[in-house]
Amino acid sequence: MTDEKLLARITIDQNIFRGKPIIRGRRLAVEHILGMLAAGDTTETLLAAYPWLEPEDIQACLLYAYRLVSQERVEPLIVNTVP
Repeated sequence: MTDEKLLARITIDQNIFRGKPIIRGRRLAVEHILGMLAAGDTTETLLAAYPWLEPEDIQACLLYAYRLVSQERVEPLIVNTVP
């Protein structure tokens, strides 16, 4: 599946979670899936917990997160102190 098709699974609806990214218009936020994965849950655990969820949905969440952080830049803060 192409990146574009995966990312099409991530939608935004202002009426659901105030416009946070969700999976295929459902009341499941991308951040929730990412948080569960970060906590150590497996793809199998997620698929069992949400029977409508598909492996491609999880892959789409990871791709979405990757795309966000790949654009992120951290600039050092230079503070001039007067002795």
